[in-house]
Amino acid sequence: MLLGPCALAQVGAPSPQDRARAAAAASRARSSDSDALQSNYVTPGLAGQSITTVDNKTRFTPSLNCQKTATLLELMVQPGSSGDLTQVRISHDRDFDGAFDSHTVLPVPVSGVCANGVIACMPGRWEGCRSYSWSVDASRTIGLTQTDMTQLSGCYCLNNSCGTNLAWGNMAGLLKDLGGGVIGALTSADPRIGVAQAQVEGPVIRYTGAQTTACSANPTIDQTRYRASPTALASDAQSVAASSSIFQAVKASPAGTGKAEQISACTVMRDISINQPDTDAIIKRSTGGYATAQSGPAQLAFLIGSPTDDSLKGGACSIFDFRMTLDVGEADRLRAVRLASYFADDWVQIRVDGTLVASGPTAWTGMGPPPGKCEKRRSFHAAPELDISAAMTTGPHEIWMRVAVGNEGEAQARIVADLDLGCRASERIVDLCAGIAGQQQCRLRDETVDDVVTFRNGAGTGLAPLPQTRTLGTPACQVQITRDFFRRDRRYACAIDTADMSPPDLTRGAYIIDRSTETLLADRARSAEGSYQESSRPFAMPDRGAVAACEPICKTRKPRVNSDAAPQGVVGSLQTDPQGWDVFYHSCAADSLCPAGDGEELVSACGCLDDFPEAVAMMQTVRLAGADLVCTASRR
Repeated sequence: MLLGPCALAQVGAPSPQDRARAAAAASRARSSDSDALQSNYVTPGLAGQSITTVDNKTRFTPSLNCQKTATLLELMVQPGSSGDLTQVRISHDRDFDGAFDSHTVLPVPVSGVCANGVIACMPGRWEGCRSYSWSVDASRTIGLTQTDMTQLSGCYCLNNSCGTNLAWGNMAGLLKDLGGGVIGALTSADPRIGVAQAQVEGPVIRYTGAQTTACSANPTIDQTRYRASPTALASDAQSVAASSSIFQAVKASPAGTGKAEQISACTVMRDISINQPDTDAIIKRSTGGYATAQSGPAQLAFLIGSPTDDSLKGGACSIFDFRMTLDVGEADRLRAVRLASYFADDWVQIRVDGTLVASGPTAWTGMGPPPGKCEKRRSFHAAPELDISAAMTTGPHEIWMRVAVGNEGEAQARIVADLDLGCRASERIVDLCAGIAGQQQCRLRDETVDDVVTFRNGAGTGLAPLPQTRTLGTPACQVQITRDFFRRDRRYACAIDTADMSPPDLTRGAYIIDRSTETLLADRARSAEGSYQESSRPFAMPDRGAVAACEPICKTRKPRVNSDAAPQGVVGSLQTDPQGWDVFYHSCAADSLCPAGDGEELVSACGCLDDFPEAVAMMQTVRLAGADLVCTASRR
């Protein structure tokens, strides 16, 4: 029997199932895990290289960056005999020109690593520990800022107090944890930065980076403006909608009738920052004068003049001018500013911003020569402790000293500032609910204030949280804050416009379901005139093929010493046995062999594993442990 061309094409053509399996395999090969996604899409996209579609038929080169560098950041570590990292060196390409222009060496040894910082302790011991978070200043220089350990996350111990050779034995993971914290701080400081690739070589990790298409010299671009001012999002969206002809057309269409409810969640948070004082930020000598001295724990003295004996040569009678500028940055931290003392041989005037405040040895008020004989043949001393605080407002102020000398003489004035160097807290209320609460169609449905439910299903519960006192800041600068609330979580029910559509006609579907069988499809269609036409025809479902009962997986485990760290210490040292296990699940290949990693031992072979009861038990344990941490009025 001879087959025609169409029959031959049908015989050789793959089935829909085969085509679907091939497409799924191709997609999985290019995007099955994070490594595949990074190598096939993220890295070439940020590096300006070509990207191929899943079917390998189309290749294109995206433009996702303005600048790129193969050496965005390099981090090198050197473990010591105590197990601590005795040196951590960070090299950074800040201007994307392909060369490092910033080098940072951490000033402390690293005894523990966190997701967003490091912990420094006594070498080889978990004692005398200090916590630091990664920071990036305005010039993109990377550094550390001391903080409370409660502000860090994912911490674990590294030195010999928790085990031996932990740094060398886990070098790749250690570098990724350190580098990830640094990259997180960089991208938070400048959202334009993107990381394309990370490569580990021994004790070094290198990152390839790019600057994305924002192409702006200012890192506060429109795409990130709402991060600094979240409340502007709702008002901006409303303004855009009001000026959009498409939005207004849809709103005025017949589909814009009727009402429905939409639930919107938001928070009201108290954002508190601790201000540690800096004497130069309060008051400093910017020009003139000849010395600034620390005359007490919270006291500065500013000196002006020429105090050395007979350092001024006057002749018959000469006038000498001395000027000093004091810059006041925080006037509210000035307890007092006073003219403590002054002396002169022979005459002296002291002016503040041009206003005469003192003179001697007798009254000398004019701008001309002194009112008496210029040569007094002796020094004049005064200690008036004159308060000039009223003149020391925020901004620059000039201290002007005029000295009249007959023959030879000297002069000096001493301005003393008493400072308030106490730690202060500044706070603001970040109300993300303002845009929703201000809408007439929205009403409060649920509210939780510091874990206390105050509103539920539109009605008040009668409960209210007690005022709380929290200690904020660092060990060197702590402030206790007592407030009636720190966080409110709210849910609003808002009436929105929706379509007012008549219920669909379901009679045809009901007819098909009621009268069709596995081999016969019955139908009843309605014509334009309103009449119905019934029909039936043979029907068969396509062969769906054989499908496996599950994706075969295997379960393995690897021994691990618990080196996680918390404010109370290393978790392993608080346990009866610090030995634990890391559990892994792997997808099995077609040969049903478990692709276990290094050091892993097989727990369950490839098959249809069901560990749901174990997962439920673990989640319930975590839930109950969290419930025990909540203070309640009832007994548990």
